[in-house]
Amino acid sequence: MPVKPVYKLTCKHCHTIVCSRGMKAILLADASVQLFSTDTPSPSVYLLDKDYLTRTCHCRIRDVSCTLCGNIIGYHVVSPCHQCLKSSNNGHFWMFHSQACDSIERLTATGKELLIWNNLPGPEKDIEFLMSGTLPYDQICR
Repeated sequence: MPVKPVYKLTCKHCHTIVCSRGMKAILLADASVQLFSTDTPSPSVYLLDKDYLTRTCHCRIRDVSCTLCGNIIGYHVVSPCHQCLKSSNNGHFWMFHSQACDSIERLTATGKELLIWNNLPGPEKDIEFLMSGTLPYDQICR
């Protein structure tokens, strides 16, 4: 597995931290589109209320906006299609547009090395994630 650094993402419009567990990604349907993905969203993002279909597959997605400024910064794959689930994917269904977010590489607890996904604890044990006041999405929806 290639080494994938962990990124902290901020909204380009208002500089709010919108993700502390970001990973560089490419759109499965169009490899020229660069994004960031995450396994768990932050409370500083707001899931808008209308689903729509993508142009290239049958996934249902919903836009995500920054709670502070309201700008759309990405989307959530609400219902992935069979074709995309069969494709090589990392299981991340929260996507951030690279043109809407600035990225900062996260460092390990020592502050001297890049934190990589293989060494990143789950959201329930990720101190930086927990200190940002976030909860795993399944706990937000209870």
